[in-house]
Amino acid sequence: MTGIFAKMREDISAIRERDPAARSRLEVILCYPGFHARVFHRLAHAVWKRGWVVLARFIAHVGRFLTDIEIHPGAIIGRRFFIDHGAGAVIGETAEIGDDVTLYHGVTLGGTSLEPGKRHPTIENGVVIGSGAQILGPVTVREGARIGANAVVLKDVAAGVTMVGIAARPVLPRTSGEAPEFHAYGTPSADLPDPVAKVVDGLLAEIGLLQTRLKLLEEQSATVADSAKAENECDEAERPGAN
Repeated sequence: MTGIFAKMREDISAIRERDPAARSRLEVILCYPGFHARVFHRLAHAVWKRGWVVLARFIAHVGRFLTDIEIHPGAIIGRRFFIDHGAGAVIGETAEIGDDVTLYHGVTLGGTSLEPGKRHPTIENGVVIGSGAQILGPVTVREGARIGANAVVLKDVAAGVTMVGIAARPVLPRTSGEAPEFHAYGTPSADLPDPVAKVVDGLLAEIGLLQTRLKLLEEQSATVADSAKAENECDEAERPGAN
């Protein structure tokens, strides 16, 4: 029991570190549905492990009713886990979440298979998942990755990268050796490179190169034509009876 309260204190401290709106421990305890959902899940998961499936599901159902956050009692969740805002978040049965993970409202850690085995994502330590993001199937999001708001992740994500879009693609790789920074909603506030703009810039550069080469070919062609014309005029002048 002492260990459970120690972990709850860790959760409260983590929330205060990641949300500047949390001004006191009492405020977190009374007003944060993400914290309440975690309390319900701890209880439901303990009951689930004892094999009391229906009771575990009922506890999780009550937690969902009170918090608008659905966490299956079979999901495995690490320490200092924080769901900010929380409404509409869904975590499936075989999901595995590491330590120091942050989720926002509307996130789904969902399954894509009807098979009874592993079918939900694995989220490693220090990952941030922005609001509305969907991570589907038994994929792995590696340590320190950032999933931007409304991204759809269908494949494994490398450590430390920032993923955005549908389907999600990396836009900000992690600098080797640097510890990942916390970015709210999984998206850095600094300007991010636009992958579409990058492609367009590449196409424009290629068009410019082709135009330069075409102009050079036209100049060479004109030079050859002038040379041929001059040779023809010389031949005409040298023919007997030309004048």
